Amino acid sequence: MARHIYQCPLRWSDMDAFGHVNNVVFLRYLEEARIDFMFRLAPGDGSPSFSGGSVVARHEIDYVRPLVHRHAPVTIESWVTKIGAASLTIAYEIKDAEQVYVRAATVVVPFDLEAQRPRRISAEERSFLQEYVDDSADSAGSADGTRSRSGALAA
Repeated sequence: MARHIYQCPLRWSDMDAFGHVNNVVFLRYLEEARIDFMFRLAPGDGSPSFSGGSVVARHEIDYVRPLVHRHAPVTIESWVTKIGAASLTIAYEIKDAEQVYVRAATVVVPFDLEAQRPRRISAEERSFLQEYVDDSADSAGSADGTRSRSGALAA
């Protein structure tokens, strides 16, 4: 299974009053990584795959550690945990070499902009996504709901 790697710069405006990356900013980071994954790496020149649009149906985020401003980018690893007929789930870890800051998952639905309705995942898209599938039980860490026996979020 391959993972998509995106180096995400931190901006001064990303910080809250406590000097941490604001919780909502992490959604922007996930969006940047997802766009890079789905559109820049889409298969084939001139391919219609992923170009018709998509919508986010769900986000799930576990904030593991605070991230403070620095000049070095953070790494966002992305992979696919589920491919359905008309949706897919992308899992993420925002991290650096020392620690994980966020674990997250997003359900994405391909969308036909002209018809203004969801559409099915094409064979070409499914083939591309299949290279990034990890369906193991712990592939998304606690963002997929995995909890320890005590009920606390897994780290």
